Amino acid sequence: MIKRLAIVSVIVGFIMACISCNSPFTPKPRGYFQVKFPERKYQLFDEPGYPYSFEYPVYAKVVKDSTFFGEATENPWWINVEFPQFDSKIYLSYKIIGGQYKLERLVNDAFNMTNKHSVKANAIEDSLMVTPNNIRGMYFRVGGDVATANQFFLTDSTKHFLRGALYFDATPNQDSLSIINNFLSEDMKHMINSVKWK
Repeated sequence: MIKRLAIVSVIVGFIMACISCNSPFTPKPRGYFQVKFPERKYQLFDEPGYPYSFEYPVYAKVVKDSTFFGEATENPWWINVEFPQFDSKIYLSYKIIGGQYKLERLVNDAFNMTNKHSVKANAIEDSLMVTPNNIRGMYFRVGGDVATANQFFLTDSTKHFLRGALYFDATPNQDSLSIINNFLSEDMKHMINSVKWK
């Protein structure tokens, strides 16, 4: 009797397993983490000795950039605007126009650095800018799975040249980073529009 009950249980279990294997598989849709954005407020970066000033978000911090690919920076005015909440930073490099740094060379370098992303980019849009402080420059929006989707340069054409690029400490993925990229690009544009030369 017990033997018969065991055999019936095995057969019923086998049939149940076969039936359950025939149910259709429904994959879950791809999802991403919900991102909670802070309220936008800005503070002034106007440190003594720096040839520029600008406004940046209160949820960011300015850190002096002391190395450039393992070597010392070209001058003491290179900084990073770090966003710890988003594992990202805007690298700002400043150069004085003149000597080896002719304006044409600096502009060409900015375009070349942007075009290095063309291997992974599906689009590169550039647009001329004139800020409320009458500073001219170019803004680059790079589409696709690229290391930096937002870049810019600003200049007065005679003395000052400032270049910036937003990078994430993550593997480039346009889908998952686009919402944060869009949020931080607004902060970057505010920063650009508030730049003043000294």
